[in-house]
Amino acid sequence: MAEQIKEFYNQYRNGKIDRREFLKKSAGIAGGMALAFALLPEEEAKAEFIAGDDSRLDMEMISYPGESGKMMAYMAKPKGKTKLPAVIVIHENMGLQPHIKDVTRRMALEGFVALAPDVLSQFGGTPAETEKVRPLMQQLDNEKTKKDFAAAVAYLKTNPLTTGKVGCTGFCWGGAMTNQVAVNAPDLDAAVPYYGAQPTPEETAKIKAPMLMHYAGEDERINAGIPAFEEALKKASVEYKIYMYEGAGHAFNNDSNPARYNKEAAELAWKRTIAFFKEKLGTTPRPDSQRVGNA
Repeated sequence: MAEQIKEFYNQYRNGKIDRREFLKKSAGIAGGMALAFALLPEEEAKAEFIAGDDSRLDMEMISYPGESGKMMAYMAKPKGKTKLPAVIVIHENMGLQPHIKDVTRRMALEGFVALAPDVLSQFGGTPAETEKVRPLMQQLDNEKTKKDFAAAVAYLKTNPLTTGKVGCTGFCWGGAMTNQVAVNAPDLDAAVPYYGAQPTPEETAKIKAPMLMHYAGEDERINAGIPAFEEALKKASVEYKIYMYEGAGHAFNNDSNPARYNKEAAELAWKRTIAFFKEKLGTTPRPDSQRVGNA
């Protein structure tokens, strides 16, 4: 029994099955869901998640035109709802993993059309075998990749399911790409990068969307870029807010990674993110006079 459950857990950790499937398979062997749940590391057991077949949501894989060709993306939205604001969710550097699909469903349950593009679409999508992901990521054209994600803004702006208001959030690699979406899509309405590498001052000058940025206190490499970014944001008169989560490390929002997950920081950052999106993605246009630099 132990070897079978260990194999299921390895499949889960490697992204081949999601957490719900791991629990379902393990429960059949362990003799119940409670016992299966107890097999997860403590922080993973505590982490909330939304099932891939949650009856409150409509979920599907869609495609939209990108710079590199057809971009595949995972879409989730509240069932029966139309004309909602939209939020792009950008994955970490391991591609469109089950965790990010989970985050996309969480965003949808907050009242948004949530869309998670797969950067590896040109290769047929993110492979289940995680060891194959990095070599593919290294083959990407950085400039085209920026435009692939910026193209999601245009897709959602005219999508009949949305109000035309579009925000973007992302984590780690996706946080950096969220910054680049703000640079390359001047009609983006709000951006929330999580611990993402910052754009250059020249790129920052192109940003029009209000920004809400989350950083981890124990993330020296990424945090080194904050002062120059903040100076450039002020110079460009971009509305922004920076939150620093002391004691948290890089990737603190990833509740599928017990070594990095910080429950307190993740929950507070999420609360702030949702409040920001609900404020900025309303149906009333934001007057230009409201877009002033602040810290």
